[in-house]
Amino acid sequence: MMRAMILAAGRGERMRPLTDTIPKPLLKVAGYSLIEYQIQRLVAAGITQIVINHAYLGQQIEQALGDGQRYGAHLHYSPENATILGTGGGIYRALPLLGTEPFIVVNGDVYCDYPLQQLPQQLSGLAHLVLVDNPNHHAEGDFHLQANWVLDQGEPRLTFSGIGVYHPALFAVCQPGPFPLGPLLKSVMPMGQVTGEYYAGYWLDVGTPERLQLLERYLLR
Repeated sequence: MMRAMILAAGRGERMRPLTDTIPKPLLKVAGYSLIEYQIQRLVAAGITQIVINHAYLGQQIEQALGDGQRYGAHLHYSPENATILGTGGGIYRALPLLGTEPFIVVNGDVYCDYPLQQLPQQLSGLAHLVLVDNPNHHAEGDFHLQANWVLDQGEPRLTFSGIGVYHPALFAVCQPGPFPLGPLLKSVMPMGQVTGEYYAGYWLDVGTPERLQLLERYLLR
């Protein structure tokens, strides 16, 4: 059975003052915290072994979610303490909890109705990314999708949704410490190691109080 990781260690600077006393993943929208939506969607897809990294006010996350039993999940935590490790460094630190097979990673601050059970359980490379239309605040996009290969160069551009599947071997060249995931992915794209797909459904990067309100309106509708 696949395992998953929810990235929840960010400081949430753009969400201040909401995040001055509470970590961004615990912000409530339409009755649930952002991270609870991620847990519920993973469990609905049959994924119950979930790792959560945390740093800023991280103990609040552990206290709020516990062992995950009430969600039908088994939650494991990867604390990062004073040094925020970034997306790549955070995943690398959590690898011992994620096993030797491909695993799912979702950003804790995005909302997307992509059906996670459709993600590939086996990879034809080292990573598989879900790409979406570019939002107004990121009009330049991240990557180009050619057939089912994700490339760093080319037009048109699409935005990485924050939903991906990764093989532990992707991190074989890495060292402990802070590093972003993007450059690591770009380094293996020329070798045809990153597949991807386009998703046209609802996706929102919940990075600001305004977008939190947008999501609230969407969910209550």
